[in-house]
Amino acid sequence: MKKIFLFLICISILIACVPAEVATLTPSPHPPLPTETITPMPAALWVSPAVPNDLRLIMQSWDIPLVDDPALATQKLDVSEATPSALWIYVLVAPFPTITDDVTSDDLISAWKGASNGTLSGRPLLMAESTLKALTALWGEPARGVMRTVPADKLLDEAWSDMSSWAIIPFEEINPKWKVLSVDGQSPIHKDFDAELYPLKINFGLSDPKSFALPESNQDASKLATVVLTGVTALVRATAFTMEQKGVTRPGELIHDWLYNADVTHISNEVAFDKNCPYPKPGYKNFILCSDPKYFELLKYVGTDIIELTGDHFTDRGTQAMLDTLELYRQNNLPYYGGGANAEEARLPVLMEINGNQLAFTGCNGKKAYVFAKATATSPGAADCDYDYFKKQIGELKAQGYMVIFTFQHEECYHPGPCYAHGEDFRSMADAGAVVVSGSQAHYPHLMEFRGDSFIHYGLGNLFFDQMTYTLPDGNVIDETRREFIDRHVFYDGRYLGVELLSAMLEDFSRPRPMNQRERTAFLSDYFYYSGWAPLLPTPVPQPTVTLTPIVLP
Repeated sequence: MKKIFLFLICISILIACVPAEVATLTPSPHPPLPTETITPMPAALWVSPAVPNDLRLIMQSWDIPLVDDPALATQKLDVSEATPSALWIYVLVAPFPTITDDVTSDDLISAWKGASNGTLSGRPLLMAESTLKALTALWGEPARGVMRTVPADKLLDEAWSDMSSWAIIPFEEINPKWKVLSVDGQSPIHKDFDAELYPLKINFGLSDPKSFALPESNQDASKLATVVLTGVTALVRATAFTMEQKGVTRPGELIHDWLYNADVTHISNEVAFDKNCPYPKPGYKNFILCSDPKYFELLKYVGTDIIELTGDHFTDRGTQAMLDTLELYRQNNLPYYGGGANAEEARLPVLMEINGNQLAFTGCNGKKAYVFAKATATSPGAADCDYDYFKKQIGELKAQGYMVIFTFQHEECYHPGPCYAHGEDFRSMADAGAVVVSGSQAHYPHLMEFRGDSFIHYGLGNLFFDQMTYTLPDGNVIDETRREFIDRHVFYDGRYLGVELLSAMLEDFSRPRPMNQRERTAFLSDYFYYSGWAPLLPTPVPQPTVTLTPIVLP
């Protein structure tokens, strides 16, 4: 037993004396580096200086901060052909008393590049800085000295200060004191506008178009409304005789599209339709006037939408003829105002909503000498001009969101006017809030003026009436009664954008035709001068010679 124990002790001593083996170490991987926490760049939007003000304001409503440095932006808005994008329409404009109506895109781009000929040669072009940058992206850098930048809110005053400057502005900045010039025959304020054929357009897009929704455009045809106002219509005497000989619709044939294509076509028909009306005779001595009911076809042909009844001659054939005429209008769903079956009805406005634009038509007869033409509590006729009443009515309509068009039958004179009390009475309606105040009584066209935000035209001249000439009290014969204004008023998205002055020349005792360029240049030049806006043309433009073809009675 002792031997075994001694053996085990020896073995233990030997094991303890053996050198230990070197441990083999297995290399371990490098220890992981600390994880880097990447903080994403905060969302931010950079808006190009080329972006117009209204589009910039839309961006500010988004839930994303704006930055001035594009390098700090996660999203950028700039001139772009990306899809989707916002199509921004710009317009070439001039001070309202400008005769030119249209320019070519070639002339416009040539002027941008500094060409010394063309319609815009030597004419400064004004624009806001953002418009300049946008057009530069489209056309390249402009020639030196051709363009001048002006703050957007100063452009109109700057252009009117010398009348020779034109401007390029975004569509949304159109103002009644601007005249919108078409380019290549295309105008954004026309119903037939085709943006594909129009050069003044720019697309703005986002670098990430899915992040925010851009407006489709700043010009939406579904928000546009046009109203055509006209002067005197009286389907009587030589006009009626010509209709009998050459066709009832003949007076409207040459200006049909001007009238028919408007959203609202206004006719101031001064005369009652009477089934007992005698066959018409030419001659200016007949002042008891009536129209055969078959002549109503002319009003339908030109697309009449509303009838003004402020005229003096509505009462000529008595009560029954007036009541029959009102019934004819009602049967044809043709609203009327400014006259009616009694004084209460005569004062009622006609209210319309056209493509989102709320329009109100109202008017009265302001002639002092024609008391017999006025409606009473029990008899039909024209609305008398109770100015306090109509001022209150205009204010109430305006408060309801209506843009008011007020038309007058007023005193007559055979010069550019205004006549007698026109100034005071027309201006009082504008001051009350009417956006348009227009004279329907004038056989001789009258001048215009802006008053605040309103446009006043004291008289448009005749529309369908036989005054080829007029003999003045001194025996002189004038033919200015042939010249006619037809005013096309434009409304957009609840705003009044302004008026286009269409011009016509009466021929054949019955029908107006569009003026040729020589006639139109002379006509507009005269009336811009009469209105105090521009000098007469340096060289007088010859007036057309009036040749009257005798009318032979049957």
